[in-house]
Amino acid sequence: MAKLWEKGYSLDRSVERFTVGRDYLLDRRLIVADAAASIAHVRSLAAIGVLPAGEAEAIELELRAIARDGFSGRIEITPEDEDCHTVIEARLTDKLGALGSRVHTGRSRNDQVTAATRLYTRESLIAISEGVLILVTRLLERAEQEEETVMPGRTHLQVAMLTTFGHWLASWAELFMDDLAIIETYATLNDRNPLGSAASYGVPLPLDRAKSAAEMGFAGVQNNTLAVQHSRGALDAGIAGALAALATSLGRMAQDLMLFTLPELGYLRLPVSLCSGSSIMPQKKNPDVLELLRSRAGVVDGWASQCRAVVRSLPSGYNRDLQDTKEPLLRALETVEEELEVAWLVIDQLQPDRDRMRDALDAELFATDYVYKLVRDGVPFREAYRRAAAEYKDTALPDPETALAERSSTGAPGNPNFKVAKDRAMNFGDSVYARRERHEAAVRSLLGDLDSLRPQRSFRNAE
Repeated sequence: MAKLWEKGYSLDRSVERFTVGRDYLLDRRLIVADAAASIAHVRSLAAIGVLPAGEAEAIELELRAIARDGFSGRIEITPEDEDCHTVIEARLTDKLGALGSRVHTGRSRNDQVTAATRLYTRESLIAISEGVLILVTRLLERAEQEEETVMPGRTHLQVAMLTTFGHWLASWAELFMDDLAIIETYATLNDRNPLGSAASYGVPLPLDRAKSAAEMGFAGVQNNTLAVQHSRGALDAGIAGALAALATSLGRMAQDLMLFTLPELGYLRLPVSLCSGSSIMPQKKNPDVLELLRSRAGVVDGWASQCRAVVRSLPSGYNRDLQDTKEPLLRALETVEEELEVAWLVIDQLQPDRDRMRDALDAELFATDYVYKLVRDGVPFREAYRRAAAEYKDTALPDPETALAERSSTGAPGNPNFKVAKDRAMNFGDSVYARRERHEAAVRSLLGDLDSLRPQRSFRNAE
């Protein structure tokens, strides 16, 4: 099929390759979502009488068949096609003749790709939010098991004060929920219907944008049609940035785990099933999974930076620059979802050596305890601080359980108050579950026997 913008002239081949870029590869992910959004658009056209009901039904049936073939990988997109939009319209016209070409009435490729990307992103963010909550749940379950497992707490990597392994585990659970709050904010901004905005300024048709929003399960309509294009790359950057914050937290947790599993510390062990080996040193069992969790924080942040760099100087309206935020967004979504899967395995299979943790408690760890013993005896804090600095090594090591019980303020190691985190996770879970229910109901309504838009998640299979 000719290009959708074809007007009787040929594009220079070098320019064509340059402008198409990798869209024909990336759009293999979006073809099911594009077919779903196209059905919603066709139903809207029928509702205002632009398409007769019988013609709209014929187009919808063929779009469902396209979605099924796209989901199973039976549709190829070539560089000559440019994108999935051309492939979909070509198949419609091949099957339905001139009727198929009516599918593009009332829209541009700009709002078409934005609708497909938002649907795909919505499903991906739901999966990521669920993945965060699974990780949080597993962290909190293990934290309760290790609530009284004493270990050194550190600042500047140096021994600082008494803590517990449970307190450490729960700290990450709470931080991941902070990251989830940011992701949920961008999920809300993403959950708005862009269809009907066309290339920025709408079209001279009375399109019912609220109807197409309802058909696709969007929470509402993004009102200003020009703002749809303004937000396109900015939203990609925001979503990728939220994912980068989560990836950063995962990387920091992985850094701690690498330290805790060092033979010199030995607080934790990783099972061999999570470690790779060396090609030259037969004794090696390497925590590559942790190193790559640490590395991917920078990788995902780089994709967020790429999105921000693309949009930072753009004028209003659509600009082709926005093509270059699609890939970093899709890669960020996939990478973080993969990270969460391996993080579950790591947390599930960590093997604590409680004796090594306890044996690591020394006088330095209780220097501050000695300060407050003196304070309770009536010594002013600053004097107690100076005395403790000189005397703490000569004092008897206190009982760790007694010292732990004295740390009784809310959220401290002796009073971790896990219920707060568990209640917060439950509230997040209710919200994510409701969004998944709404999303899957819309997908089933549009596509019939499919309830997912993501036919191929891995970029490794894209080329």
